[in-house]
Amino acid sequence: MEGTPDGTGDPRRRPRRTPPGPHPAGAAGPAARPRPARADPDPAYVARTARENEEDGLDSALVVQSSSWPDPWLVAGWALAATDRLRLAVAHRVGTTAPTVAARSLATLDRLSGGRVSAHVIVGSSDLDVARDGDLLGKEDRYRRAGEYLDLFRRSLTEHQEIDFAGEFYTVRGARAGLLPRPGGELVSFGGSSPQGVDLAARFAEVYAVCPLPLPDTRRRIAEVRAAAAAHGRTLRIWRHVTVVLGDTDEDARERSRRLRRDALRLTTGADAGRWAETVQLDRDRERGRSDPQRGTEQTAAFIRRSLAAAHTGSPATVAARIGLLRSAGVDIVQLDLPVETDHDRELRRSLVARLRAPAGLRRGW
Repeated sequence: MEGTPDGTGDPRRRPRRTPPGPHPAGAAGPAARPRPARADPDPAYVARTARENEEDGLDSALVVQSSSWPDPWLVAGWALAATDRLRLAVAHRVGTTAPTVAARSLATLDRLSGGRVSAHVIVGSSDLDVARDGDLLGKEDRYRRAGEYLDLFRRSLTEHQEIDFAGEFYTVRGARAGLLPRPGGELVSFGGSSPQGVDLAARFAEVYAVCPLPLPDTRRRIAEVRAAAAAHGRTLRIWRHVTVVLGDTDEDARERSRRLRRDALRLTTGADAGRWAETVQLDRDRERGRSDPQRGTEQTAAFIRRSLAAAHTGSPATVAARIGLLRSAGVDIVQLDLPVETDHDRELRRSLVARLRAPAGLRRGW
């Protein structure tokens, strides 16, 4: 986790775990299967998961977003109310609301939580999913709109004077912020591997979410985005998602991975298969030509195998060493996506967190 060598950290600048979201825990675990297209908000689950993240030493968590999922701002508010230190990054898709309105939501939660919230701004990876919310722009246009959005969003979070703005997508007159977030926090993270995504992160974000790549490519991408930010007189911290499967030993973890794959395949290709075939991840794969849309459960199975093949699998010591390589490449924040089904799973997670916090393991702060 991010921190000084003694393991403490600035509560305004903490890394993430997925999620305290609305999805239920399942035998397959979130690391193995695509997220379901629909989910009910279970208040007890959201609060319990958030508290467990905090108790186990996680610094922050990501609340994910989908057109058919509960509102992530409201889920975040519930999780924040159940915790004292956990910080939340709330996935927020451009186009779902006006940037001035979104800025008020963020500033309000920031004030109510004591500075424990940020927005992970996204443009939408699936055309089908954004269209479900009435957004019919293509991805190139969504990126162009995001530039206007983030300009207004950031100004609404930082400026006291009235704002007049006339653009291609947004026009506001006399907009003013009734409240601003606490000073000094990281308010915006952004991803996107396209040149447009890198440019938007460089201009508007404090944190850039780098996509999973081989280590040499990760180093090059980090150098690219930091150079782009420097051209605007800014700095960026780097966030990387990591799927993790833990066991007491490396062999135990490999067996756990095999079991997760079997359980996920049974869950997603059985009588309830249609529920999983409609997920945003699979929509995105179809749109990008990664799968045949007619193959149904075979596509779901391919997604599960691909997800687990890329996982960091091993004992806490083995996984911590692999994450150390990411740190040496310039990654500051690691999002741990791992199944936590039993008390022993939590013990393994706490062991991993402790190793990541150990002074000898700190190369770049996390």
